[in-house]
Order: sequence, then C-alpha cells, then structure tokens
Amino acid sequence: MELNRRSLLAAIGAGTAAALTGCGTGTGTSAAGSADGPAEGEITLLTPIYEGAKGKKLLEGDILGGFRKKYPDVKVNVDYTTYDQLNEKITTGLAGGLLPDVLMMGVGWIPPFAAKGAIAELPEKLAETHDYEKRVLEPSRHDGKLYALPVVLDTRIVVYRKDHFAEAGIRKTPANWSELRAVAKQLTTKGRVGFDPFSINLRQCWETFLFANGGQLFSADGKKPLFTDARGVESLQFFKDLVADGSADYARKTDTGAPSNVQTGQGSMMMTTSALWVQVKEQNPELIEQDKLGSFVLANRRPAMLQGGTLVSQSASSKHPAAARALVEYLATPESILGAAQQRGSVPGLRDLSDTAYVKENQFVDLSLKNLQHAVSEGGTAAWMEIREKIVPTLEPAIVGDQSAKDAIAELGRLAEAAIGRM
Repeated sequence: MELNRRSLLAAIGAGTAAALTGCGTGTGTSAAGSADGPAEGEITLLTPIYEGAKGKKLLEGDILGGFRKKYPDVKVNVDYTTYDQLNEKITTGLAGGLLPDVLMMGVGWIPPFAAKGAIAELPEKLAETHDYEKRVLEPSRHDGKLYALPVVLDTRIVVYRKDHFAEAGIRKTPANWSELRAVAKQLTTKGRVGFDPFSINLRQCWETFLFANGGQLFSADGKKPLFTDARGVESLQFFKDLVADGSADYARKTDTGAPSNVQTGQGSMMMTTSALWVQVKEQNPELIEQDKLGSFVLANRRPAMLQGGTLVSQSASSKHPAAARALVEYLATPESILGAAQQRGSVPGLRDLSDTAYVKENQFVDLSLKNLQHAVSEGGTAAWMEIREKIVPTLEPAIVGDQSAKDAIAELGRLAEAAIGRM
C-alpha cells in the first residue's frame, strides 16, 4: 500500500487504583518537555488495531518502515492485543511496572489514565501540527491538557436498505424517534426486523440514543452522572418499545464480522459503524454496486453520532521518552492515519484527508466526516474504565427481562456514583 498524503488518512476501577498509584512513573516524565533529546533506544508499542495479517503488514512494513527511515536509532517492538483484552493488558503492565512506551487506547480512556499519572502530557503544539477537526481532539484531553493524538475514529450511524424503503413507499429517512418507530413498524415483515439497534455494543447504542435525545453522560467535571434523568430513561425505553412492537429483536443481533441483518435482508435498518462499508464490499459487493445501501445520522431532540476511535499516547514511565514521543507523533501523521483508516474502514479526523479517494468511495465515512459537528464521545470521568464495564450487564435486563427502564437506569446511576466516589 502506498501511503501518500493526497491519495489518502478489564476495566480500571477501584481494584486497580492501588496498582496505578503505586506504579513508578519516572521523574518528571509527565511534563510536556520531558521528551527532549535524541530519539533512540528500544521501545514497545501496545495496539488493539492493525488486526490480522494485512494489519500487521501495514503497521510493521509500511508505517514502521517509514518510521525506521526517519528514526534509525529507534527499535519498535509491537505488542498486539484486542480491545476486549486491552484493559487487562494495561492493568497488568501497570501493576508489574512494565507499561509499554506507547499505548493505543479508546475514546473515553484518557481521563482515567491521565488522572493516575500513567500517561504523559503532550506539548500543546502537537494539537496544531495537523488540521484536526476541533471535535476530534476533545477526547485526547484531560483537565484541559493534551495527553493523546487521534489516529482513527469509529462513528455510530444508521444504515438502511434503500430497496426496502422503496418497496414500502418510504421516501425519506426518519427525522426523529417517532418517525423511526413508525418506519420500523412499516418495514417489519415475517422474517425481517424493521430496525436492528442491537448488533453493535449495547453501551455504544444506548449512548448514541442518549445523545440524540439531548442527554449527557456526566457533568463537565466528571463527578456526577447526568444520564439518570428522563432523557436517559427514555433512551432505554425506546428499545423496549421497539421490541414490544416486534420491529426489533435482541436475540437476532449478529456477531462482529458476520454478515449483518441489513446485508442478508433480514433487517431494513441497523445501528452500525463506517466499517460496515468495507465488510459489505468483501461479503456482498452487489449491495454497493446496485446502490441498495444508504445511511443517516440518528436524531430526536438533536442529531447525534457517537464518536469512538483509537488514540495514541506516551507512557509516563518510558525510559526512552524522546523515542516514544517520536512514535506517537508519527502514528498520528496523515500518511499513517490514512493507512489505518483504509484497513479498518474507519474515519480519518483530519481535514487534510476529507477529499481523498478513500473518503469519497466509502459513503459511511463521508457521511461521518460531514456530520462531525454532531459527534459526541463517551467517557468524561476518571472512573470511566470501571463504569463502562457495568453498562451492558445493568441495562440488558430491561431489554430481555421484566425490569423497567427507570429501574435499570437508576441502578446504573448508583453504580456510577459509587465508582466516582472511589476515585
């Protein structure tokens, strides 16, 4: 793959607080100027992306190949993991005092790790090195300071079957939940659900609905849950209403990587990510060739698009901070970002890349970039790594069982308050 600038860009909670606090972070390595000096030495990169043989070739061959040419005195060892295992890997590294020099982590993860001094503050000038969309940099900060740089974004949008809409005589996409519920009912037939909100992570799906309903997760200081109000309850209740209508079915959700209900025709609409475009190209290219897929941003009181993604940060305990800083910066260049975005079907958060062939070809990425003003990130509290793991098991009983949406949200609120209180 030619990387050309113009051709295209378990939880940490109370149980690990002691490990974080006790982990040695070096002397002064959290200061923005600590990476002065020559970039040299042997460092380790921990990453949950660049999956599979193609991802490994992209990272170790193309991206790190370019890095080696620029920094010949730095050797990079790569530690591959998955997002499901990333929390545990980092926690284990902190407890053992062997945290990797460079860490790639998710949106919402920066405040917890920065609050414990595990990652180093970055110079503010790095935020101006490239033409970042303003919204994209917000998850990289804690207490107003920069601790990470964005690599790729993963947005949550609605994808629908244009042919199903046409057959039903539906001429426009839903503008609010009332219309969404009505359209979902209209599209539901024997063997087909009108809407599949459950084939993405329930946490991410509920958050997207919360944001579209005008709600928030936490207060600005991260010390108070705000999702316990009526807007949080309404967001969960909407799922229950869809299930009651028969136009959504929690049991019919599909696994990541498996053909989705929209692909197989067993669903007319679904919550998903821009990566579905790449999956469809590989599994059902005729759907793209025949222009059968469309997409839109979820809206109710406001349009909202959950912005997840992968950020890159520097360990505060690195013995080679200059080398680690150099790699952080390199992984966030347009060339590196473009390669990672193409491989994953993700969204590049740089204006430099908005007019590239990749963005124009992937219609879900194009939609996401055009709607970044409506993007909202999860997280926002130093206790997020504990709270995030409790969201799905706490909300799920309200969808698959008899628990009320109000009771489930109240219980999640109590768990969140307890987690925040332990920080």
